[in-house]
Order: sequence, then structure tokens, then C-alpha cells
Amino acid sequence: MKYLLNAFIGLCFLLFQQTVLAQDSTQQLTLSDAIARAEANNKAIQLAGIDEQIAQSNYKQTSAIFLPQVGVSYTAMSTNNPLNAFGFKLQQKTITQADFNPDLLNHPSGTPDFSTQLSVQQPLVNLDMLYMRKGAEKQTELYQFKTKRTKEYIAFEVQKAYLQLQLAYDAVKVLQEAQQTAHAMYQLTQNYFNQGLVQKSDLLNAQVHENMVTTQLANAKSNIKNASDYLSFLMGAPTGTTYTIDKVVFDNTLSGDSITKVPEARADFMAMQKAIEASNLMIKSSKMSYLPKLNAFGNYQLNDKSMFGFGANAYLAGVQLSWNLFNGNRTKNTIVTQTLERNKLQQQLSQQKEQSQLELNKTYRDLHDAGYQITQQQSAIQQASEALRILQNRYEQGLVKTTDVLMAETQLAQQKLGLAQAQFNYQTTQAYLQFLTQTSNNTKY
Repeated sequence: MKYLLNAFIGLCFLLFQQTVLAQDSTQQLTLSDAIARAEANNKAIQLAGIDEQIAQSNYKQTSAIFLPQVGVSYTAMSTNNPLNAFGFKLQQKTITQADFNPDLLNHPSGTPDFSTQLSVQQPLVNLDMLYMRKGAEKQTELYQFKTKRTKEYIAFEVQKAYLQLQLAYDAVKVLQEAQQTAHAMYQLTQNYFNQGLVQKSDLLNAQVHENMVTTQLANAKSNIKNASDYLSFLMGAPTGTTYTIDKVVFDNTLSGDSITKVPEARADFMAMQKAIEASNLMIKSSKMSYLPKLNAFGNYQLNDKSMFGFGANAYLAGVQLSWNLFNGNRTKNTIVTQTLERNKLQQQLSQQKEQSQLELNKTYRDLHDAGYQITQQQSAIQQASEALRILQNRYEQGLVKTTDVLMAETQLAQQKLGLAQAQFNYQTTQAYLQFLTQTSNNTKY
């Protein structure tokens, strides 16, 4: 029994260890693979696809304006009402001379009727429904553009998250170098302290500096896991995987043919335009409801006094022209409301284009500023590196204080982190610029 218990505990520990290893797995991931996986599995894209399917289903429902409606019914009735009782017998074609007896006509006994009926209604001319169908078709196009814009946004989010992960790796690299430098500085200071060349405060400052860099390094490693988890979320994958990435290099020069105006064919603009077109068609549909409608109808009926009898048969067929002349101004007020809603959509589209143009102008300026910041940070790193080299040489000769060297080390690490941040800003701004100017003809990831 004890042996089985130990075996069970060992098995549970092994499974737990495998689960932990699976949760902490490392996986190589390229940007193109990340975007492809997000497009296939992202929940927001899947929801947009469902909305598109709903619009398609609503459009298919409008096929009813061309197709007949067919129904079958079976009705069992019994009555002693003089008029209905005589009518039942007429429908059953069972009238005899005796049925015209006035006493029997006025006081019939319970008369049963079992009726089976096949009814058909065929729309012929319904112009209001025809324009309503066209409006539903525009709705399907609207949601197709919405799905496309959702995919573009998720692709942008994946690029940004991927670059965030790259920034985290760059920060870890910088801080690892800073940690090595800080540790070497601490050892050198400790040797000087043992020789009585520096005070204990210098040694403590060097130790604090090393601990501070170590803490920053631990935070940067946590940021790698955080960025990896967010990428997993965007790709619709379980969290817990740490991704290793390929270095993303963007062109750091502005192209001469840069788009300076927001394109009219952007997916979200096109979706709004389709909404306006659908509103126009619904207004036409409401106006067409003033016109008469032409529809055909027919039924075939079997009647019998027995439950499972189908003795008498009859048919009825016809064409109906109907015209609703006045419905209390409901149609008129509906058209007014629809027109106002259409005008609101037009104003929203105009406002959206203006806001996007402002955003595009700002993004170009941000891109220029980010490029300038990269240049400045590269220059600052060279200057900070040279300053640290000079101070380290002077420190070894006992000409400068320990705090001076520590400040120089901190400054160099900050400038390197600043360069990584500036490169991240430039790359994400480029990705956002692409998102702002994306159309159906220039989708690139």
C-alpha cells in the first residue's frame, strides 16, 4: 500500500513538473507568423466574422420577395350553427333534398368537418421589398469592410506587441551589460577598500548601484513574459509561452512618395459609406411603400365528415392588387427619421475623415521626431561611453570619486535604454502610419 502511495505521489509530481515546463516553454516566433496566427485565431476577428455571417443571413432572408410561401393545414371542427352546418355540407358536397327541410335547416345537429388545405402565396410586384433587399445587400458589404478593418487593427496591435517584446529584449541586453560593469566596479571598489584607498561609503554606493541594476534587470525579464503573454492573447493562444524573436528592422528614412492625405478607400471609411448607401436604399424602400402591391394567391382544399376522409375537393386562385392609401402619416414620418439618420452618418463620416487627417499629420511629425531622437541618442551614447572610459581611467589613478564613475555608468545605461525606446517609438509610429493609410490595394504586413 505504501509503495502504491509513493508511486501515485511520484506520478503526480511528474505531471506537475511537465505542466510547469509546458507553461514556461520557449518558442521562436517571427512577425509574419504572429500576424498569420492572430488573423486565424484572434477573438475580435472571429466576432467580426460572425457579424458578417449574420448580415449575409439577413440578406438571404430577403429572397422571400421572389419565392412562394407554401403552407399545409389540417382542421377538425364541429358546429350546430345553422349557417356553418349547411356550409360544411356544401364544402363536403353532401347536400341532399332532405337537407332543405326548414326544421333541419334551423335546428341542425352537430355537424363535423375535417378540412385539409394547401395554400400558396406568390409575391409579384413589391417595389418596397426590392429596395429593402438591396439595402440588406449593402449591409453585407458594410460588415465585410468592418471585418477587414478589424484584421488591419489586430495586425497593427501584433506589430506593436512584437516591437514591445523586442524592446524588452533590448532592455535586458543593456541591463546585463550594465550589471557586468556594475559588478566589476563593485569588485574594484572592494579591492580599493581592502587596501584602505577608499572609504566604506564608496563601497556601499557601489553595492547599491549593483543591486539597483540587478532589480532593473529582473523587471526587464518580467516585461519579456508580459509582452509574450499579450502576444499569445492576440494570437488566441494560451499564455505562459516566452517567445524569442527575430530583429525587426524598419527603414529609418521617410520615403519621398509618402502619403500626405488619408485615402478615401480605407476600410473603415468604406464601411461608413456602405452604411450611407444602405440608408439611401431604405429611404427609397419607404417611398415605394406608397405604391400599390401585386401578389398572387391560391389554395387547394379537401373536406370530409370523416377524420381520415378526403372526399370533396375545391380550389381557389386569384391575384390581389392592394394599395395602402393612408396609414396615419406613419410612412411619411418614417422617411423623415431615415433621412435624418442618413444625414447623421454623412456627418460622422466627414468628421472621421477630418480626425484621421489630423492623426496622420501628427503621426508624420512623430515619425520625424522619433528619427531625430534616434540620432541624438546614438550621439549621446558615444559621448557617455567616452566620458565613462575617461572617468574609469582617472578612478584607477585615484583622481575621481566613486560616485562620479557610478553616475557615468548609470548615464550610459540610460542613454542605451533611451536609444532602444526611441527605436521602438520610430518603429511603432511607422506601423501606425501604415495602419492609417491602409487601403484594399496596399495591405502589407
